[in-house]
This record gives sequence, structure tokens and C-alpha cells, in this order.
Amino acid sequence: MTDPCLRSATALSAALRAREIGARELLERYLDRVERLNGRLNAVVTLDVERARAAADRADRERGGGPLHGLPMTIKDTFETVRVRTTSGAQMLAGHVPERDAEAVARLRAAGAVIFGKTNTPTFAADAQTYNPVFGTTNNPWDLARSPGGSSGGSAAAIAAGLSALELGSDIAGSIRNPSHYCGIYGHKPTHGIVPMRGHIPGPPGTLAEADVAVAGPHARAAEDLELALSVLAGPDDDRATAWRLELPPPRRDRLADYRVAAWLDDPACPVDDAVRTRLEAIVSALRRAGVHVDEHARPPFDFADGFADFRRLVWPIMMSGLPPDEFAELVRVATADDGPAGDFARAATLRHRDWMAVNERRAHYRAAWRDVFGNYDVVLTPVTPTAAIPHDQSLPIDRRTLTVNGRPRPYLDVVGWAGVVGMAWLPATVAPAGRTPAGLPVGVQIVGPYLEDRTCIDFARRLADVAGGYEPPPGY
Repeated sequence: MTDPCLRSATALSAALRAREIGARELLERYLDRVERLNGRLNAVVTLDVERARAAADRADRERGGGPLHGLPMTIKDTFETVRVRTTSGAQMLAGHVPERDAEAVARLRAAGAVIFGKTNTPTFAADAQTYNPVFGTTNNPWDLARSPGGSSGGSAAAIAAGLSALELGSDIAGSIRNPSHYCGIYGHKPTHGIVPMRGHIPGPPGTLAEADVAVAGPHARAAEDLELALSVLAGPDDDRATAWRLELPPPRRDRLADYRVAAWLDDPACPVDDAVRTRLEAIVSALRRAGVHVDEHARPPFDFADGFADFRRLVWPIMMSGLPPDEFAELVRVATADDGPAGDFARAATLRHRDWMAVNERRAHYRAAWRDVFGNYDVVLTPVTPTAAIPHDQSLPIDRRTLTVNGRPRPYLDVVGWAGVVGMAWLPATVAPAGRTPAGLPVGVQIVGPYLEDRTCIDFARRLADVAGGYEPPPGY
């Protein structure tokens, strides 16, 4: 790729250290691409140009520095950024200008990153598409009529289109993974709890408590960039660092052929469209040709439908916790009055703590079930979502939307099913490009790893590129 802006963050960091390119020069290249290409995408929604130029100039004057020294990057607009407005796509926060960085952002800056902009998200990161009343709709660079996914949709679109070298996203229900799949890039959802979330909205500005299931993680154009970012982001927060240290284990294997792989490519409870499943089956075939043993019959010993239902009981209350009292009261009413999908959603969203405790105990059993699987396999391959990128659909209420899977309607919330049964068990998962559908839309594969073995998922994704291909720029970018 002749344009430096399309290279991996790892390659760019090496070029910056070797003085083959300057931080200011690279920043100006990205700003030029944003000016020329962002208009039709609406991925980058806020710029901090002058401070970024000053930071790039400092990086050029200094030698050494951290692992991201001089690297231009953008941040999802759910993370607070000092003196740069952070809206989380919400009208009530349209003028919110934080006085400090989120912890993850501070770690990126301390590693030398030059943060020059913010990327779009749905309102309070609460959709699998990306649009809001503050900044409008973000489009998929592979097809402007389609969504880039959500909630880190602006993040993924910016990386796919070469508008940024690296991105920080967040994920509670597939919000890093879904856009990676839709946009044809790499993304990593870390093990829950290893990257501090202080300064992420939601919760409300000033929140200190850690949200269940929610994580922060990177989007990138190469798997090695995910490892680079994770090495900066992961570690205990200040309170825990008094006594705790994080030492993530190395990858389980040294060669692709040595990996033990399970492939769970479809399930009746969340069926996968043929166009996506065919690409995932092609990945399995490519792995076998490379000498990898792949078991397509191995499954975690629990029912997908049960796991997906319990994921919703764990996550919907978190996502609805910021509702005004009158709107929450309406949810309580619907929970008792509606026997359909709206009632199901409301009953999960208004779960009593007593009932949550029962779900949390079941979660411990799901985690044990996954642990048993990883006694025999190193990674489990699954779909990310049932379909490739969907056309924009901003109809309300959200629970009445549908997906079309193999010509038949399915509930819209299936879009988070495959991500949900993994995320609620706190497991790490990496999404890697897996080719394209006959219609030319990207497909990603979700690489699920054992708890705290993030480097195994990322390493497998890196090696998978040798037999399955990796990132490719969308036409026109």
C-alpha cells in the first residue's frame, strides 16, 4: 500500500522511530484524508487540530518516547478527552468538555500517541448502528447505504478508510466486534476488567464504578496493532496497582498448525446467513489446508438460547440505567403488561437485584463451561453477527426492527447474539477479516480465547492472515 495512511500502526510506529517519516508529516496526511474523504462517511466528528499539531511537533523534536511515539490516532466519542468535547452522541452532552482524559486515553497519550479527533457513536453507545442527534449518521465505506455497525461504528469506518492509524473503541454487546466485521478490519474485545473504563460515557460523567461486561479495546488494520495497543492499555487502575500486577500469558502456540481449533459456525437460536457462513467455512478449509486440526462439532455445553437470554438480563439493565425516572417507570409498566418482544426487553431491563443474582450464578456456570472447552481447544471460531453489513435502519422502537437472514425475517437483536454469549462470560475475542460475500461486503470471524489469554486470540488472528488474507482498503479509499 503506497499511501502511508493505510499502513499498520506497528509499521508506522517503526517508521516514526527510524525517522523515515515525521509525526507532523504523518498527522498532516491523515488530516488531509479526513478533509477529502470523511464527508461521505461522517466517521470523524470532532477535530483537535492545533493541539495535535503541537504534540506532533514535540514528538519530532524528541527521540525515544513510548511505543506510540508520534502516532496519530482518533478516539471513540464515548471516552472523555481533556478540553475536547465528548458527547456520547447525546444532545444533553453536546457541550460537555471534560477536564481530564479517560484512563485509557491517558495511557495512550503517555505512550506517545497524538490524538487528533473523535469518532461517531450512537446515542450513549446503545445501538448496533451509528447515528445520533448531535452528529448524524455514519456510513459504511464499503457501501454508503449500509451501516458501519455500532456502537464503535465511527471508529471502524475511520480505520477501514485510512482516516486514522489506530482507534480506541468500547464493547458491551459487540460494539468493537460488530463494526470490525461490517467494515473489514481487526478489532479486539479484551478480557473484562483488564483495561480501566473510568471516563467512559455511559455511565454519566464522573462515574467511578466499573460496569459489568463493558470493556475498552482497539480497532486496527493489522492484528499486531491490537497487541501493540493492548500492551499500552492493559493494566490495573491506580487503586489496584498498589498491589496487583497484570501479566497476560503468551500465546499458547508458536505455529498456526499447532493450534487446536473449534468452529461453532451456526446455531438454530441465532441462524447465520449463507453468505456469511460460506465465508467462515472457507476459513475452516484454509486452516485445514495449512495443517490445523479444526473440530466443527465442539460446542460449549450450554444452550445458545439460554446463554443469549441471560446475556440480555445482565446487559439490558446496564444500558437502561441512565433513563429518566418517567421512562424507566414506563419500562416497568411494559414489563408487566406486554407478552411480546417489547415486554421481554422491558423485563430484562428492569430486572430486580434478587433475580440478577440468580443470573450471575448461571453466568459462573457458563464460564466454567467455556473453561472446559478451552481445556481441549485453544480458540473457538464463531460468527460475529448473522449477516454482513445491514442497510441503515433507524426505525423505532428498536425491538420492532428485523434482520433478513436467508430470506426470512429475524429479530433485530440477533445482531448481538454471537457477541453476547461470549462477552457476558468476560472472555477475550478478536475479530479478523475473513473475505467478502458475493455482494462484496466484508465478513469477519470472531476468535474467542480463554479468560485472560488475550494474546492467544490476537496471535491466532495474526497467523490466520497468512492463509485467509487480512485488511484491504474499500474501493475509493
